[in-house]
Amino acid sequence: MYPDLFKIGPLTVHSYGLMLGIAFLIGSTLFSRELKRMKLDENIGVTITFLAIIAGLVGSKLFYIIEEWNFGKGNAILSYFNPDVLFSPSGLTFYGGLITAFILIFIFCRIKKLNLLQVIDAMAPATMLCYGIARIGCHLSGDGCYGLPVNNTPFEFLGYSYVKGIVPTHAGVLVHPTPLYELAAAIVIFIVLMLMRKHMKYFGQMFFIYLIFSGTERLLVEFIRLNPIVIGIFTQAQLISLIMIVSGIVLLYIFRNKREEELIKINTAK
Repeated sequence: MYPDLFKIGPLTVHSYGLMLGIAFLIGSTLFSRELKRMKLDENIGVTITFLAIIAGLVGSKLFYIIEEWNFGKGNAILSYFNPDVLFSPSGLTFYGGLITAFILIFIFCRIKKLNLLQVIDAMAPATMLCYGIARIGCHLSGDGCYGLPVNNTPFEFLGYSYVKGIVPTHAGVLVHPTPLYELAAAIVIFIVLMLMRKHMKYFGQMFFIYLIFSGTERLLVEFIRLNPIVIGIFTQAQLISLIMIVSGIVLLYIFRNKREEELIKINTAK
C-alpha cells in the first residue's frame, strides 16, 4: 500500500494523517450544522471536534499499547513508549479513542453547562462517517487492520496485497480489505442516522442507536480481521462491541420508559 503519499520539501504527507485531516474537516462541518439545527451554538462544534481528535489519538494509541502488551509478544510495557511507536501513524485502536474522547467531551459539557446527550446526538452521524474516512487511511497505509487471506477462495477477487504497508503481508498473499468493508458500512449507517435524526423523541436516542449500529458493524467485521482471540471466539474489539450493543439497547429501553412516565405525568396533570 502507500503509507507515504508524497513529500513537500522535508515534510512527508502520510496517507493516514491526510485522511484524519479530511475526516476532521468533514466531521466538524456536519457537527456544526447539526448543532445549528438543534438551535445550539454552532461555534462549539470546532472546539469539541478538536478535543475529540486529540483525545481520540491519545486514547487510541494508549489502548493499542495496552492491547499489544497484554496480547502481543510479552514485551515490557515501557518498550512501547518510544518515539518510533508513539508517533507512528500505525497502531491506533478505535475504541480506545472513542472512550477517551467521550470522557473529554463529558468534562467539556459539564464546564460549559451543555446537555451532554444533546451534544453527542449531534455528533453521532458525523462520528460514523469520520470513522469510515479514517478507514481509508488504514487501507492506504496498510497498518495491519486488514483481514484473513482469500487466496484460493471464492472471495479471491476481493483480495488486496499489503506488501508495501507499514505492517506488510507476505508477497503474493491476498487478504480481505476490511477497512474498505468498514468504509462501506460506515457510509450506510451514516445515511440511516441522517434519515432518522429528525424523528428522535428524546436526547440520547440518536447516540444510543449509534452505539448499536457501530458495535454491530465492528462485531461482524472482526470475524474476518487478523486480531488475537481473547475469550472464546471473540477479540477484544468484539467484547467492547458487545458492550456497546447491549448498552445501546438497555439505554433505549430505560429512556423510553422514562419518557412514557413523563408523558403520563403531564397528561395526568392536565
